[in-house]
Amino acid sequence: MKSYSYIELKNRFIKFNLGWYPFHLIGIRSAADAPNEFDDKFYTVHDKSVTEFSCTTNPGISWLTKVLNPKGAAVLKADKQYINCWQIGKHRGRYEALVQTRPVTVHRDNNRDGKSDETQALEVGLFGINIHRASENAISKNIDSWSAGCQVLNDPAQFAELMALCKMSGQKEFTYTLLKQF
Repeated sequence: MKSYSYIELKNRFIKFNLGWYPFHLIGIRSAADAPNEFDDKFYTVHDKSVTEFSCTTNPGISWLTKVLNPKGAAVLKADKQYINCWQIGKHRGRYEALVQTRPVTVHRDNNRDGKSDETQALEVGLFGINIHRASENAISKNIDSWSAGCQVLNDPAQFAELMALCKMSGQKEFTYTLLKQF
């Protein structure tokens, strides 16, 4: 997937009438949606500075093929802005990450075909849709069980940079906008 510039991102926000903040987080879901691959992009925007990371915005094959929730795997709804829905906290009580603190909207994919589907089955709530890393020590090539619906960076060094940028922003709450590839 291509990389997006500050101007391209800002123009997309204008097109969708989304809020543009001095510091915010943006995910771009790949149109290819390669099953079980980290094929999405994650950005921080601070003033006019854009930092890009590799990530997934979809659940891994582990959660798409077996039932964690009887309604199906959580797939965060794209082309939507989630204002102040994350704070720095502990992912599953283990390490510092961005943890969900306000309701978000997810699609529920329960057809177990191993591909992330944006279905009509929508649900709003607190689901633990965190923004975290995969492996602590290595770049992960496959999503597998790293994401049950979370937004996950596959490179631990990039994740450390993301967390440092969030801390440097001085914010207590973080807005995340998830867009489809454009």
